[in-house]
Amino acid sequence: MSSIVQEVSINLGERSYSIVIGGGLLADAVSYDGLPRATAAVIVSNTTVAPLYIALLRKALAVHYAKIYEVQLPDGEEHKNWQTLQRIFDVLLEQGCDRKTLLFALGGGVVGDMTGFAAASYMRGVPFVQVPTTLLSQVDSSVGGKTGINHPLGKNMVGAFYQPQRVICDLDVLVTLPAREFSAGLAEVIKYGPIADMDFFEWLERSMDDLVAHESDALAHAVRRSCEIKAAVVGQDERESGLRAILNFGHTFGHAIEAGMGYGVWLHGEGVGAGMVMAAELSRRLGLVDEIFVERLVSLIRRAGLPVRGPILDSTDNASRYLQLMRGDKKSEAGEIRFVLIESPGKAVVRSAPEGLVREVVDACCQ
Repeated sequence: MSSIVQEVSINLGERSYSIVIGGGLLADAVSYDGLPRATAAVIVSNTTVAPLYIALLRKALAVHYAKIYEVQLPDGEEHKNWQTLQRIFDVLLEQGCDRKTLLFALGGGVVGDMTGFAAASYMRGVPFVQVPTTLLSQVDSSVGGKTGINHPLGKNMVGAFYQPQRVICDLDVLVTLPAREFSAGLAEVIKYGPIADMDFFEWLERSMDDLVAHESDALAHAVRRSCEIKAAVVGQDERESGLRAILNFGHTFGHAIEAGMGYGVWLHGEGVGAGMVMAAELSRRLGLVDEIFVERLVSLIRRAGLPVRGPILDSTDNASRYLQLMRGDKKSEAGEIRFVLIESPGKAVVRSAPEGLVREVVDACCQ
């Protein structure tokens, strides 16, 4: 992997921070220079990532912190709940950690979301750093300060907006990522094109084979451009009162898939992949985009190794089950489902749609 280190800034006034992107960053003590001073650091990871990387991170942090504690959580979306979150608080309290203690989230989106939520909650707020180890978390979940856990009735319904001190995106760690997880991350890369940057979309069309092959320059560009787009959006709308909602393209349908199948059966990125197809098809049926655009998006999602059709969640009335789950989504308002639609290629809009049309899309796009 290239040794060139790049930075993307999240501009949020006193809560501003940098996303650092490059190879070999995780194990380099310099990556953690300039963070808040503290006696203790706590590394939160999971049982899959910890054996690979926790010793390297611990060694790098030992240059900066006298005491380093570890928390290893079970791996998987199905464990993103109160019971698992308590494990983090247990260690913080057992070790007498104070409000200057730094938490380091070493893992994918689940670890990052739960560590951030723990940091936001412990003593009403302690600093934390994101060290994402999956493509999905590097280009999306580690950036922007969304933290939280799932509830059986809805994904990410309990949480807080809480910004990290820094995000360390070490591209080298993606080498150990299973192919299915890597493809899931590509869904969050692909979404940025239709909602904000068709030049990037066209680059993805040209470069998808290189990305799937983990070609280093292509991967570095994809991560950097994704982070740049998200940083620009978050800088304008930190708490998702308006513009930031466009980052949820495909997520309304995707979250319904995750909840309906049971968390962990479909990966988040797989749900988003099929969800983007459904959202694009809804956009087409509303007269916003043409069939050619939808076909291009479907082709790109398929080339990334992602599903392009949603699952059947209810064999008797699948559309009603999707609608029921989507009404519980955070973006719904007074029971009205809000969809991120493509107003024109490269521009997104958040709006409702006639229920009958949504039913048609679910029926047409599920197998």
